[in-house]
Amino acid sequence: MRALALSTTAFAISFAVWGIISPMAQTFKKQFGFTDQQTWMLISVPVLLGSVMRLPLGMLADRYGGRIVFGLLLLFISIPAYMLSHAHAFGEFLIWGLLLGMAGTSFSIGIAFTSKWFPPEKQGLALGVYGAGNIGQSLALWGIPALALRLGDWRAAYQVFAGVALIYGVCFLMMARNAPLTVKPKSFTAMLRVLAQEPRSWLLSLFYFVTFGGFVALSIGLPKLLQEIFRLTPADAGLRVAGFVVLATAMRPLGGWLSDRVGGARVLMVVFAGAGMLALGLTSENIVPFSIGALGVAAFIGLGNGAVFKLVPQYFPKDTGTVTGLVGAMGGLGGFFPPLVLGIIKKQTGAYDLGFILLSVFCAVCLATNYAFFLKPANRAQVLDAVMQTPPRA
Repeated sequence: MRALALSTTAFAISFAVWGIISPMAQTFKKQFGFTDQQTWMLISVPVLLGSVMRLPLGMLADRYGGRIVFGLLLLFISIPAYMLSHAHAFGEFLIWGLLLGMAGTSFSIGIAFTSKWFPPEKQGLALGVYGAGNIGQSLALWGIPALALRLGDWRAAYQVFAGVALIYGVCFLMMARNAPLTVKPKSFTAMLRVLAQEPRSWLLSLFYFVTFGGFVALSIGLPKLLQEIFRLTPADAGLRVAGFVVLATAMRPLGGWLSDRVGGARVLMVVFAGAGMLALGLTSENIVPFSIGALGVAAFIGLGNGAVFKLVPQYFPKDTGTVTGLVGAMGGLGGFFPPLVLGIIKKQTGAYDLGFILLSVFCAVCLATNYAFFLKPANRAQVLDAVMQTPPRA
């Protein structure tokens, strides 16, 4: 439980730092004269590096242990968080925002660190609890505008978040311990071979592209949408989106718990059906159906995030960090592209509706794929046989 508490807190702080740009993006647009496209790029760019680097950081955590990798990550992300407080030009925001994206790699590091402390039958709930570190997004969405108001400047708020990451990084290195290992860690070549030989890892990546990608895209994009479409203040928009994040985060452990009992694939059937229908509510310009759609999607994709990461250590017990890195990278990319696409759609059509319709379509594709490869009797038998033949975990 000590390892779980330490890693969940580290994940929450990392995600809070990862999300500090989004709640102030509309303010930056006005203060520095950024275009709409530049603003969406600024919102999206932290997600890019966090997505691409999840695989190598997950592999490093599998190879050398999550303690040193997680601790050094927290120390590193304090630097761009602090430097953003001194940015004035778009190029400066873009560079430091890109480096800030390293905070997004925290997920695959923590999964590799945490999963090794729990037996397979308890990993669904444990990793669901760890995933509740997503609450860090709420801390940023609500905390940055609130601190900016209290301290009189958004720059001081950024410095507070940078300081918290720095201090906790030192604490994590001093207090955390890696789980005992009974076998020698795999080489990087062997880890990569798993991805080439296991198509299931790519299917789980597709599912996470939609569930976690949807969570990230909406949590970083909704503040701008609420301010633009419904004319809310940054603080009001941040508080509302914090509710979205809290709900999605709270549902994640429930998704893991349900997956422990009825199976992750069955939970995902409900997830993709529910999220696909409620995503259409986001096409409304009335705040009531829009809010119902947003909160409904939050609940279902939160369940989905927990379900996917029950399946990862279940099918890949000896390569959890590596496969988590791949799945997490695809999930991150699922959060990077939608804001950019929304910006393009708005420019071409004058509204964001098509983007949310595409989210519904993606859910339908995942629903059919999940059934075909994990629940259809013939294919399900093959999957179960493969799992039964997996060597015991270390």
